[in-house]
Amino acid sequence: MSDIRFDDKVVIVTGAGGGIGRAHALLFAKHGAKVVVNDLGGSTNGEGANSEAALKVVEEIKAAGGTAIANPDNVINGDRIVECAMDNFGRIDIVVNNAGILRDKSFAKMTDADWDLIYKVHVEGAYKTTKAAWDHMKNNNFGRIIFTSSTSGIYGNFGQANYGMAKLGLYGFTRTLAIEGRKNNIFVNAIAPTGGTRMTEGLFPEGAFEKLKPELVSPLVAYLCSEECKETGSLFEVGGGWMGKVRWERSLGIGFDPDKGFTPEDVAANFEQLCSFEGAVHPKDNIEALRELMANIQKFA
Repeated sequence: MSDIRFDDKVVIVTGAGGGIGRAHALLFAKHGAKVVVNDLGGSTNGEGANSEAALKVVEEIKAAGGTAIANPDNVINGDRIVECAMDNFGRIDIVVNNAGILRDKSFAKMTDADWDLIYKVHVEGAYKTTKAAWDHMKNNNFGRIIFTSSTSGIYGNFGQANYGMAKLGLYGFTRTLAIEGRKNNIFVNAIAPTGGTRMTEGLFPEGAFEKLKPELVSPLVAYLCSEECKETGSLFEVGGGWMGKVRWERSLGIGFDPDKGFTPEDVAANFEQLCSFEGAVHPKDNIEALRELMANIQKFA
């Protein structure tokens, strides 16, 4: 297999001043990409701003012979990040939406500000940056987009109602853009990474944190963004040297006559079958998702 290279590509990595984003930026630059290192430089809960983190990563890239520029804009102003790429490098090929913050609280104690800021950074920030890059990618007939989801969105996690909502929402965004972008060679995927960063410090058993090196996430991202990879609309868990693809699973369900209707008692009597995953299916789109429903209608026609 030939080496994966990005010599003619321009990559935006948001939240690239440290942790997993920094690892992404360094790896893309190592493989020839011109990198826009975006980082607001705020705290893990979204307060403050400091451009030093992004500048330091740019210095690392340049010291290794790569090409990069720092960008301190908030991802909520994603159009400015894309404008920076266009002004400095004349194109945009890849967007890795990595920027994120935490505002962890139980739902009972969560404030509107905790909810709104998580939404703005994770969802609106990813939307703004991706939206600004989309037409450039369409015009070039090439684009690769990564959204950063989380196991907290896939499986839920105490104290992260806001974060889980945002992170799983990004996968819904991934699925739709994958459908719309395919005809223009724009492929869109999501990762749910686990890395030892300042956002996860103190969450893992002794000895595990050191094994969760951020650079163990980035090779998957680089491959998904390469010209060689044709995967799109997928979600991957990755961390600690391990990675796996995630898909939805649905039971075969139960069906009643839509003309006669049914009662709550009918649901109760068949609930065990409704929840059984024996012979489960894995719909890949809306058409497949409606297959059993339509079959039930035809059964009683």
